Amino acid sequence: MTRQIGIVKAMAVHQKTTRSAPEKIEGSAREKLLRAAGELFYAEGVHTVGIDRVIERAGVAKASLYNTFGSKEALVTAYLTERAQTRQEALTQRIAKEAAPREKILAAFDVVAELVKRPGFRGCAFVNASAEGQPDADGVRGVCTSTRSWTRALFTELSRELGVREPERVGARLALLYTGAVVSAGMDRNPDAAEDARALAAMLLDAEAPKRTRRARS
Repeated sequence: MTRQIGIVKAMAVHQKTTRSAPEKIEGSAREKLLRAAGELFYAEGVHTVGIDRVIERAGVAKASLYNTFGSKEALVTAYLTERAQTRQEALTQRIAKEAAPREKILAAFDVVAELVKRPGFRGCAFVNASAEGQPDADGVRGVCTSTRSWTRALFTELSRELGVREPERVGARLALLYTGAVVSAGMDRNPDAAEDARALAAMLLDAEAPKRTRRARS
């Protein structure tokens, strides 16, 4: 009887351990570390998560991190760089489905609307990292700055295609609406922020677009 009780307890411990164990991460050491870092840094913050937790989640040796990235700061930079590339690819692919510049611009806000409604959304990863005061200007802040520049350049080019008089000014305003939608959705827990920003972007484009473009839409 005592042995049976011991077996039952052992099975219970095993089941509990199995349920609480993190999902096994496949791939190279670099891929494992980036995925683990992406999950932990985004969910809990760059400063909050220590390097040992990333290594444990990734299931790699500590030396693998330093051999691959050299430091935690470099890992954070790589995590943000990969996230920026993923976001840019999503925007580029979605915009490519539209033919007219106006619809391409508004499609970017549709991407945000889908993003902010995903489970686990925690706001803008780049704003979050910047707010944590990362000191590495050439790394973390550099990625955040280049990401914002890419977004402004995208909206500026599409505004130029639309034929507005001042594409740089309109592009900057569209980028402001885009960033504001992500920040508001994260900080205010407002899933409708992206749709509201899209509506404002449409009003801006209607006011700035050449008359021939507005006539074509009517």
